[in-house]
Amino acid sequence: MPNEPLPWHKSSYSGARGDCVEVSEGATTHIRDTQNRALAELNLPAHEWSAFLTTLTR
Repeated sequence: MPNEPLPWHKSSYSGARGDCVEVSEGATTHIRDTQNRALAELNLPAHEWSAFLTTLTR
């Protein structure tokens, strides 16, 4: 699949004040700031993203 766009969605953990995070989940989870999409992107293995979310919800 050469250079297909990632299926981004707003994270359910994003705030209502515009401080949104978008994620694209798969074998690697991609995370970016909705307001600054072109600046940077964080990429984590799916198991690390899952562990991060588990820690946040404790």
